[in-house]
Amino acid sequence: MSSSVARRSNPTAWAAFWVGLLGLILMPIPLFIGFVLGGGLSLVAAVLVVIALLKGLARSGSGIAPVVFAGIFVLLTWGGISVGGGIVW
Repeated sequence: MSSSVARRSNPTAWAAFWVGLLGLILMPIPLFIGFVLGGGLSLVAAVLVVIALLKGLARSGSGIAPVVFAGIFVLLTWGGISVGGGIVW
């Protein structure tokens, strides 16, 4: 790969995507297990979303789609936890 070819992928965006998805999948586990695992992973994904969004905007919008989906996963996880997911389900 030559230096004139710009990297089009955003690895931080994909990390945020997969961590956010894993947090959403683990959130419904009852007895505070889902709250700790899903909530913890969603917090990590939220930080990665901010970092990936800033990196993507600095590269003229490169890799924004996975960041948007990761943000949606984080919001769904937090919404599920707010109605009792991972705690009493």
